[in-house]
Amino acid sequence: MGFFDKQPAEMRARGLDPSRLPPGQYVTDRFPVLHTGSVPRIDIDEWDFTVDGLVDNPLRFTYEDVLGLETSKLVADIHCVTKWSKFDTEWEGVPVTHFLEKAGVASNATHVVVNAEHGFTANLPMADFSRPENLFAYRFGSEQLELEHGWPLRLVVPHLYFWKSVKWCRGFTLVDRDQPGFWERNGYHMYGDPFKEQRYWGD
Repeated sequence: MGFFDKQPAEMRARGLDPSRLPPGQYVTDRFPVLHTGSVPRIDIDEWDFTVDGLVDNPLRFTYEDVLGLETSKLVADIHCVTKWSKFDTEWEGVPVTHFLEKAGVASNATHVVVNAEHGFTANLPMADFSRPENLFAYRFGSEQLELEHGWPLRLVVPHLYFWKSVKWCRGFTLVDRDQPGFWERNGYHMYGDPFKEQRYWGD
């Protein structure tokens, strides 16, 4: 029996429902740190978060502004394309829908490009980006989100592979067509459903 074949039995022994685990994944209690390039240096006094593109009201926020917005909490399983899954992660931050409501979404906006430090981007359909549970998080568990995990703001979109939950977010742009982001241009799937194993081009 292979490593991944053992996972359902091990999960049941821990009182976990094996159906929560996408195919080809294993459960970990750790929170691995994975990214391309270096961890950015953040000057929080100069940092900002912008919303633009196909919106009625382009927006700009300082970090203090973000901390003053309505907050929500989320408990969710997360699934990395590198095959680890972590269950029942706890996040707190500003709902994505709050930014969308403030900006006003144009009728022809179909996708979003999430913008981050180092020029990193990721693409999402609006229907997936705007789910009510999604957050721009600044807390993980009971603590401020660590810099290596994406502070000041990390997008959390738990139903897709975790590269779509972009670290070090600086805003997002609404667009009228799908546009590949950094990893999508470099071989990753345009959508990234973990339960369909949409890891790479052709999956």
